[in-house]
Amino acid sequence: MAETRPPKFNTRFKKQDEYNDHVLDLRRVTRVTAGGKRFRFRATVVVGNGKGKIGVGVGKGPDVQKAIEKAKNQAKKGAITVKLKGNTIPHEVEAKFSAARVLIKPARPGHGLLAGGSPRVVLKLVGVQDATVKCIGRTKNKLTNALAAIEALKSIKT
Repeated sequence: MAETRPPKFNTRFKKQDEYNDHVLDLRRVTRVTAGGKRFRFRATVVVGNGKGKIGVGVGKGPDVQKAIEKAKNQAKKGAITVKLKGNTIPHEVEAKFSAARVLIKPARPGHGLLAGGSPRVVLKLVGVQDATVKCIGRTKNKLTNALAAIEALKSIKT
């Protein structure tokens, strides 16, 4: 008589990811060798949970999908927690990272998020809905502007 076994189920479930992500920048980078050019991709990704956690990561890979996955993992590892006051920040902050300078001001409820470029993405993913952001630096580099916005959020005092 044949032995009956219970059906095998996949016991490993994929953990539900708490983070939302946004690809800030995607570039094709080249390494020149004796045999020619080797192309890779560099992705800059911002992850946040909308409740005060935010991180930025950069990843390189042979194709776009691997670069984005590496950048997401790095962003999750380096995520920081920001103390918010309702839907805004408690006080005005300014920070500098490399050539980028960012000024973030709190706003009254219903004002909206007045920001542009990568600081807007950073504040949206961290959960800020009412604030004004000004990029004071002269650089247009998305990565340095995003990192300057995160430095400003790090300098918030509770």
